[in-house]
Amino acid sequence: MAFLDNSGDIILDAVLTDAGRKRLARGDGTFKVTKYCFGDDEIDYASFNPDAASGSAYYDLEILQTPILEAFTNNRSSVKSKLITITNNNLLYLPEMVLNQVANRTKQMEDSSANTLSTGSFLVLVNQETSDQLKADNDADFFGITQPCNGFGDIGEDIGGHVRVDQGLNTTKLDPSNKLSAELTEQQYMLQLDNRLGTITDVFAKKQGSPSFIDDDQIATYYVTINVGQYVINCKSGPLTGENNVATVGKGAEVLPGPRGTKIRFGFKASTNLQASDYLFDTIGRTATVSSTDYGCIDTTVKVTGVTTGYSIDIPLTFAKKLS
Repeated sequence: MAFLDNSGDIILDAVLTDAGRKRLARGDGTFKVTKYCFGDDEIDYASFNPDAASGSAYYDLEILQTPILEAFTNNRSSVKSKLITITNNNLLYLPEMVLNQVANRTKQMEDSSANTLSTGSFLVLVNQETSDQLKADNDADFFGITQPCNGFGDIGEDIGGHVRVDQGLNTTKLDPSNKLSAELTEQQYMLQLDNRLGTITDVFAKKQGSPSFIDDDQIATYYVTINVGQYVINCKSGPLTGENNVATVGKGAEVLPGPRGTKIRFGFKASTNLQASDYLFDTIGRTATVSSTDYGCIDTTVKVTGVTTGYSIDIPLTFAKKLS
């Protein structure tokens, strides 16, 4: 890792990602660069100084002299903040992606004296034995917290535990009855998860997603599209109303106060490796004890990225298993 020398002329440093290098290495003539993107990860726009004593030519001098890292080949480390092109020059706000935890089945683990498995993350129970043990050792309220992402299909009569991310304008300055413009609405999302630990499922935990590719770091990338499967649907429009301190629109649990786009909902299924073996829990995990029962826990994240805007959010997960 090193910094580029940007003291002189502008330098363009472009590299292939690990996935691109792998495809190039095939040597069969099929490799062709069809897509690329720009990012501004290192730039702090607060450094723009309109009061520079030397005049307007120096307003952005500090930004231009910001040290820039060499391009990374690791796709997990590169281009966290993608640049986008928008034809509408009169925009006041850009859409955000917000984790929606209004519904009970979309909540992360809460802090409690009995909770040592996971705090501030979604808990994925690896197998039914783990679920049964938690039920036996703890009251229903505690177990209700541990089941937002059960990962083994025990969803009851309603939609099972899952993650939900809403996309739209996080402002009260615009009428929420209006829909988000098509140019800013995400029609497709990219999900990235460690393939050694689990796979993505639909919101009903009945269908497993199929990754588009798995890179050399064992990170699986999934693409989900609106109205294909049960992953992406439109948010409800209209003003928020507070019922029992819960923000709702009609019967829909919404959290964004401005015009809304789409929402993505998904669950998880633990890998067969986690279900059958304690190896990864021993090597990259930790041990937690609840009511005298030991559980193996692996902390990780799932990254959700909007394909249209490039906006992304990292969501913490904990895979938990009763140790034998």
